[in-house]
Amino acid sequence: MLPLIRTLFDITLLKKGPEDIPRSWLVLYLCVGLWVLVLLAMTALLKNFSASEAWVALASWVLGLFCFVLVLTFSGQSGRSLQTVAALAGVGAIISFVMLAELVFLTPFLGTNIANLGAILVLFWSVPAKGHIIARAIERHWYIGIVIAMFVFVLQYVFTAALTPDP
Repeated sequence: MLPLIRTLFDITLLKKGPEDIPRSWLVLYLCVGLWVLVLLAMTALLKNFSASEAWVALASWVLGLFCFVLVLTFSGQSGRSLQTVAALAGVGAIISFVMLAELVFLTPFLGTNIANLGAILVLFWSVPAKGHIIARAIERHWYIGIVIAMFVFVLQYVFTAALTPDP
């Protein structure tokens, strides 16, 4: 498990790609499990993150994965879906964990507004990280992956905003 987490960290830092993850359903299940575990931790630890928002986050995440799998399919690389989805789930889990840790540990010291700003900046890192993953998976330039990841990020944002009631 530790080598998998280390590989996911390296992918998050753009040092490795999805091809470095073993092609295995078990690995996919572990990565999805990590993401769900972080989502449950966010629901338990964050006061302003309810169970209904967790369901919206889950639906948004599935929408994003669906979009990335469509890109793989249309580019003729559907054989890489298992590793790519595992990488996307694992990197999403790591980024979400860093956001959670940042919010939990920095909010008491820096206040809610600054901690939320830090969480948003961490969330923005998901765009180049996921762009890197999809670019490596479809064997295209990194910029193509960034454009795809930005499109998916905006789509997920609009989807989440449409399903989340205004405070």
